Amino acid sequence: MLAIMKREIRAYYTTPLGYVFTAVFWGFSGLFLWLNCLSAGSSAMGGVFQMMFFVNMIIIPVLTMRTIADDKRQKTDQLTLTSPVSLFGIVMGKFLGAFFVFLCSSLVMIIYGCSLSAAVASAGERFEWEMFWGHYAGLVLMGALFIAIGIFISSLTESQMIAAIGSIGVNIAVCLFDIISSYVSNETLAGIINSLSVFYKYNEFTQGIFSLKNTVFFVSAASLFLFLTIRVIERRRYA
Repeated sequence: MLAIMKREIRAYYTTPLGYVFTAVFWGFSGLFLWLNCLSAGSSAMGGVFQMMFFVNMIIIPVLTMRTIADDKRQKTDQLTLTSPVSLFGIVMGKFLGAFFVFLCSSLVMIIYGCSLSAAVASAGERFEWEMFWGHYAGLVLMGALFIAIGIFISSLTESQMIAAIGSIGVNIAVCLFDIISSYVSNETLAGIINSLSVFYKYNEFTQGIFSLKNTVFFVSAASLFLFLTIRVIERRRYA
């Protein structure tokens, strides 16, 4: 698993993909920091994290589109499938490789937090670190889920473009459950649909609400998509 993770990380940073992803992440987060905090004279970063949700919905599929689809296209997946590494190790190695790149990119948010903390401290005020870490936890959990979705979609096709577009479509779909629930007349069914809404749960993090229930939801949902990826690869191994 570690060998595959290292190979994935090396692949991201020996090609422009890893650098482009980081540059886009930093560019948009910096823009949102300026719009929500610097130009408004506020240290509240909730708006920055909320806007980054929609950015990550689009750019994370670009990060994950090659994870399995490119191996299938080049037929190098056969070497991996016949190696002594378990399917769990293969999938987790690819997941951790993409998650590492995402996590490294997201560290800029901590730099923003430290800068704002120093600025408000000079004015005799206190930066709300408790709320910031709630925001950051939501960002990391959301990123993990979108990466898991992207890897699953990548396992279904040989085309990186289809994998990226398909992942964006699924990301949008899982974020629309709260809107769909508002059109359901049955309260029980509406509650079930709303409980599956990714954006609603992420939005609670951006409001400074750190919920164990929402944390378990993101971890479970990401685990489900990774499990489905393992099943897809397993079917291909024995096809």
